[in-house]
Amino acid sequence: MLTVALPKGALLKDSISLLQSVGLDFSAFLDSANRQLQIQDPTGKAQALLVRTHDVPVYVEYGQAQLGIAGYDVLREKKPQVAHLIDLGYGRCRMSVAVKASSPYRSAVELPTNSRVASKFVHCAREYFDSIDLPVEIVPLYGSVELGPITGMSEAIVDLVSTGRTLRENGLIEIEVLYESTARLIAHPLSYRLNTDNLSEIIEKIRSKTLATV
Repeated sequence: MLTVALPKGALLKDSISLLQSVGLDFSAFLDSANRQLQIQDPTGKAQALLVRTHDVPVYVEYGQAQLGIAGYDVLREKKPQVAHLIDLGYGRCRMSVAVKASSPYRSAVELPTNSRVASKFVHCAREYFDSIDLPVEIVPLYGSVELGPITGMSEAIVDLVSTGRTLRENGLIEIEVLYESTARLIAHPLSYRLNTDNLSEIIEKIRSKTLATV
């Protein structure tokens, strides 16, 4: 049976709508009374796992799911061994460097050498600052990273930004965009090559629906 790993949070509703459009109904996950983490499509053709967004590529890489939907930010951070198939176009946001609005710095290269930068995207942050040849200390934070600059623990943060409202309400501003992120369809490489559970049929349906909305 085809298994799809779906991300909790902001991408879930659009992901379920997309799959419904190609004949797979996992809308039970949207029912607030539902506590199941694994459900079957009513037709019995497929099942879905509801997991944390950062865990989607893990389930796909290890073969517990043949398909998954994850943000490009997660894929950039974790670098899983999965097949990257389709940019689905929704869940658009950006990975940015931000500082306090009162800070004198207006670009990342202006940050002092060995500054502290707080982020839950440790590898992305490290990769970026290495690329501009600026030595910084990356401070791993997995809660509200905005508190880093607010409390003075860090000079800057690297985090996902959608509308920018959270930054503004906490007195922070963006000074650099590392990359844009959207939801992506990924697959287990071997399952994809072997066309397990008629993967290619579902993938092509999703590709057609995605192209039709562009």
